[in-house]
Amino acid sequence: MTIISVLLILSCLWLLGSSRLHVAIRVVAIQGVLLGVLPLVRSMGDIGFGVGVLGLSTIISKAILLPWLMNTCLRLSGIRKEIEPFVGFGPSLLCGTALLGLAVWITDRLQLSQAQVPQVLLISSFFAILVGLFLMVTRRKAITQSLAYLVMENGVYGVGVSMSLDFPFIVELGILLDVFVGVFLMGNLLFHLDREFEHLDADKLTELSDLSKSTPVVVEAVEENA
Repeated sequence: MTIISVLLILSCLWLLGSSRLHVAIRVVAIQGVLLGVLPLVRSMGDIGFGVGVLGLSTIISKAILLPWLMNTCLRLSGIRKEIEPFVGFGPSLLCGTALLGLAVWITDRLQLSQAQVPQVLLISSFFAILVGLFLMVTRRKAITQSLAYLVMENGVYGVGVSMSLDFPFIVELGILLDVFVGVFLMGNLLFHLDREFEHLDADKLTELSDLSKSTPVVVEAVEENA
């Protein structure tokens, strides 16, 4: 379990320092595999039907289906790299170190015993949530922000598994279905954004407000010609 937690932390740091989107999608897929194995390891060998279905469904959705959808969006858009993020990749790694410290502080404030919850697993899960939020507000490309949403959900999933495996797996399957539908809608939105505006920079969408400012001028010019 410690190995899974360390790999999850390293994958989040990789996302902070990588500009290649196809690499980022692969890293998120690796996170899906790690989270799929996590319930099996967390059950301490007592693998029931619910835990098995939960692990298998997690791998299929997080490591196969969702990365395939994101790769499809990436291929259709023709984008390869995240260029000129709001926070550079070097400073992002430094911020990642601070976020890791914040995750340790949050876990310590919960005052949970090691017998109840594996501390390192909870730290890595909170770290994934914080990294997802950080990527969502510091990257320009909409597709990177979609990946950040997946990373944040991976962290939420990790927190749930680290806390307990007693919840019905049907509830978790419902959550995975919501995530799948959300990413499917994101992919559809990204495709239409790229087709209409020929870019996927979320910050440039504010330029749509210029249309309303120029409309009265166009109407006035038409009236003068009439």
